[in-house]
Amino acid sequence: MLPNGFLEKMEGLLGSELPEFLAAFDRPRAVALRRNARYPALELPFATEPVPWEPLGFYYDPAQRPGLHPFHDGGAYYLQEASAMAPAALLHPLPGERVLDLCAAPGGKSTQLAGYLRGEGLLVANEIHPQRAKILSQNIERMGIANALVLNEHPERLAARFPRYFDRIMVDAPCSGEGMFRKEEAAVTDWSRETVEMCAHRQREILESASKMLRAGGRLVYSTCTFAPEENEGVISSFLHDHPDFSVAEVSAPWFDRGRPEWVADPAEGLERTFRLWPHLLRGEGHFAAVLQYNGTEASDCTLERGIKSPAALDAFLRDHGICLPEGRLTAFGTRYFLLPTEMPAFQGLKVLRAGLCLGEEKKGRFEPDHALALWLQGGDMAVSFPAESRETAAYLHGETVAADRNGWTVFAADGCALGWVKGSGGVLKNHLPKGLRRKY
Repeated sequence: MLPNGFLEKMEGLLGSELPEFLAAFDRPRAVALRRNARYPALELPFATEPVPWEPLGFYYDPAQRPGLHPFHDGGAYYLQEASAMAPAALLHPLPGERVLDLCAAPGGKSTQLAGYLRGEGLLVANEIHPQRAKILSQNIERMGIANALVLNEHPERLAARFPRYFDRIMVDAPCSGEGMFRKEEAAVTDWSRETVEMCAHRQREILESASKMLRAGGRLVYSTCTFAPEENEGVISSFLHDHPDFSVAEVSAPWFDRGRPEWVADPAEGLERTFRLWPHLLRGEGHFAAVLQYNGTEASDCTLERGIKSPAALDAFLRDHGICLPEGRLTAFGTRYFLLPTEMPAFQGLKVLRAGLCLGEEKKGRFEPDHALALWLQGGDMAVSFPAESRETAAYLHGETVAADRNGWTVFAADGCALGWVKGSGGVLKNHLPKGLRRKY
C-alpha cells in the first residue's frame, strides 16, 4: 500500500510510465552480495549472476541465505542491494587516495570503497549516530580493512578539521527512502511530503559541509535512495547555483537512466549528467546519484598522527608467528595497539571508534592478538582450516573448543576463510571468538 501523496506525485512526474513503475512493486526483489576484494579466489557456494555496474557484485537466490554461511562471519562478502553498489562504483577511488564516506553506516559503501583502495591510502568512514557508528565499525572489522578511520562526528566538525583534504568523498545522504518502499515497510509508513522537505533541507547542509573537504580536482558523489526531485535534482541544482566552482562530471554508466532537469525549477547546468536508478528499468531498488567535481585551486593538508615505538611483546609475537604488517605507524589506546596507515591524519579531539588495524593487547608482558588481526591475516600458513559445513566450524562459531593438534595462537579458518583466533594446547583449540560474535543455538 503506497502513500496516496506519493502516488499522486509520481503520476505527475512519470505520466504514461507510471503503470510500468508500479508493476515493479509487485515483482520479487532482487537480492545481491558484494565479494570482498581481499578474497578474490574463494569459491562461494551460491548460484550467482553478475551485477553489471560492480565487478565484485552478484545476485543470489534468497533461498540460499548467505548471511548464515560461515563465509559471512569471516567477511568474504557483504550483503548489499545491487542499486546501493552504484554510488561507490561511480566514485571509484584509486589505490593510495584519501577517501571520505561522510554518512557511512552500516558500512556497505565504505567497505566497497575500501575494496577499490586495495589496502592503500586512507578511508575515513563517519557516522553521526552513535549506535549506527558502532555497527559501521564492526563491519569495517569483519571485512578485514586495515586502512580506515571510523568516526562518530557531525559533518560540520569534520569540515573544519579537514579543509580541502580528500581526493574523493561519498555523501549517501539520509533521505525519505522512497526507493526502499518495497524493501522496508517503515519507509512507507514514515513517508510524508513534510518529510521530503525536511530531508532536502538536511541534505543541503550535509553537502555544504562535504564540499569544503574536497581537494582541487577531486570528485564527490551525492546519492540518495529516493525518487523525490526535491532531494535529488533539486538539491544538486541549488548547490551548483551557489557553488560555480563545482560541476557535474561526465561519467559513463550505460546501465542507468539520466536525471530529469525538467522536474525542478531553474535547473542548473549539468543535471542531465546525473543518474537515476529505477526498479522497473533494472534489477535493483530506486536510487539517485550525481558525480560532482571541484574545479577550485586552493590546497590544504593536515598534520599526520605520530607513531610510537613498538613494544617488545608485540615484536616477539609478530616474529614468532611470521606476521609481516603493512607499512604504517603504531599507536596505543591504553594497553591496546593499533597500526595506522601512513596517511592517517591526527585525530585528537575527534570521536574515534576504530583507527587502522587493531593488533591486540599487552597483558603482563605477553601479547594477546585482537580478532581484527585474525580477519586481516586471512589465515595463511598460521591457520588451521576446516570445511565450512563441518561440525568443527559450527562448534567454533558457537564458542566451543575444537580438537586439533596445534599449539599456541592459531587462526581458525573455514575453507581458507579466516573466522578468528584459537589457542592450541594438548590437542584442544581453546576458542577466542569474541562472545558478542558467537552464534546462539
